[in-house]
Amino acid sequence: MIHRSKTLAAWLALLLGAFGAHRFYLYGWADRLAWLYLPPTLLGLWGVWRMRELGQDDHLAWLLIPLLGLALSAAMLAAIVLALTADEKWAVRHNPGHEVVSTGWGAVLAAIAALALGGAVLMGTIAFGLQKLFEWQLEPSPEPQKISWLNQ
Repeated sequence: MIHRSKTLAAWLALLLGAFGAHRFYLYGWADRLAWLYLPPTLLGLWGVWRMRELGQDDHLAWLLIPLLGLALSAAMLAAIVLALTADEKWAVRHNPGHEVVSTGWGAVLAAIAALALGGAVLMGTIAFGLQKLFEWQLEPSPEPQKISWLNQ
């Protein structure tokens, strides 16, 4: 069995976790949870593209962009959990039959970066979602159409 590095898994979650790279690294291409990272990430990226192309008034982009924020936040949480898993527990779960390897500072630095980035992304996602919700509620409702044959 191939040795799985906790530090590499944590950094993959930090840098490419929104695409499920850390899950693919740990469990292979058949991992269903890894594939579940892709739809919200890709839809969120499509929302960012729509807002750049169509402007701030695109309501579909308002719904799609928070999906990207949530996918990024989930990836940062995964990076923190992977990085802070005890070395003994990691060895039993991902490297059975291998000796316990001391991780060092690489995983700790990934956890620190994931905490900072994940907190910022989650707060930004909440702020963006609430701002767009309030803007939507404040939009004036369109005036009802007058039926021409009633006015004659």
